[in-house]
Amino acid sequence: MRDIRLGIIGLGNIGTSCHYKNIREGKVQGVQVAGVCDRNADLLSPFAKQDIATFTDSKQLIRSGTVDAVLIATPHYAHTTIGVDAIKQGLHVLVEKPISVHKADCERLIAAYRARTPAQRKKQVFAAMFNQRTDPRYQKIRQLIQDGELGTLRRVNWIITDWFRTEAYYQSGGWRATWKGEGGGVLVNQCPHQLDVLWWLCGLPKRITAHAHLGRWHDIEVEDDVTAILEYEGGAHGVFTTSTGEAPGTNRLEIVGTRGKLVAEGASLTFTRNEVPMDTFSATTDKGFAKPPVWNIDIPIRGFGGQHAEILQNFIDACRGTAALIAPAEDGIHSVEMGNAMLLSGITGKPVDLPMSGKAYERQLKKLIAASEASGHSRKKKKAGKKTARPASADDMASSF
Repeated sequence: MRDIRLGIIGLGNIGTSCHYKNIREGKVQGVQVAGVCDRNADLLSPFAKQDIATFTDSKQLIRSGTVDAVLIATPHYAHTTIGVDAIKQGLHVLVEKPISVHKADCERLIAAYRARTPAQRKKQVFAAMFNQRTDPRYQKIRQLIQDGELGTLRRVNWIITDWFRTEAYYQSGGWRATWKGEGGGVLVNQCPHQLDVLWWLCGLPKRITAHAHLGRWHDIEVEDDVTAILEYEGGAHGVFTTSTGEAPGTNRLEIVGTRGKLVAEGASLTFTRNEVPMDTFSATTDKGFAKPPVWNIDIPIRGFGGQHAEILQNFIDACRGTAALIAPAEDGIHSVEMGNAMLLSGITGKPVDLPMSGKAYERQLKKLIAASEASGHSRKKKKAGKKTARPASADDMASSF
């Protein structure tokens, strides 16, 4: 079976230092990088020297006949337009996170795939780079939930504040942390992974109420600090807290069901297991202050999974017809919708019911872009003489991290 000919679109940090490097170092098998694309021609010369086809226009690469599949690693808005084009041309598509900036664009991207005939879809792989699904902690949590070992969901808390970023990071590209160039901040750039895992484990909430702070800790116009309350069918609640302005930060996931509590933090996963489900114990005991006895279980977990390389390998294997996808791209709409709902609630000060209107959010985003452009610059000048970034471009082929 011949190798899949892959085209990488976007040669920023994630496209080269991660995906291309993983292929070059042999961490992904059955694939060759046959083409690369970036609007910045200076980034192409090292690849041209290796006899890899180079392009400055994604449409040319997609129609070149050089590649069987594309990996889209551009800034976020271009995920939709390039993805739709590649799908219509019959290529296999792997999209970096998020699959789109907002729900309406997710719907457009997914609609392009679903518009293909069943026979075409069967032969065409459409995947997302949700590498956290390879983490054995989350895989084990999902198994325990699906097997009923945790019982009925009561509460979920995720504190994910170890995304600390400096002012230098935000100044490194004009598209970063702008409504026009990136479409948001921590919810769009860093947290799609956690939002995907949260949906993957617990399902979508029915309502989200959030506080989203714009430029709270940085000289940026988008959100860098968010706390959201999630309401689920059946009465369970959740709290999701994230920030790029906290160091050293925390990454702690706690899920409580009627049969116990799971905690994932660092490299560990613990399960405090009720011997009797809490609701059964409460209804049957005659003691007012009693608690069900528990088993304290340290679940052995090694490492954090294959991450980006494993998702890319799975995509290549699916293209060759030898594996089912770990992360179908159609799943990507859920994390986007949750992030959009958090931001919309934070901006309006009102709860947002799910499913939300993708077009309503898109209108709100356009207002934010217009207000930013009307101000005459894409970043706030908090300090006199501070260097401002170059104007944002939705097509700027920089890193998507």
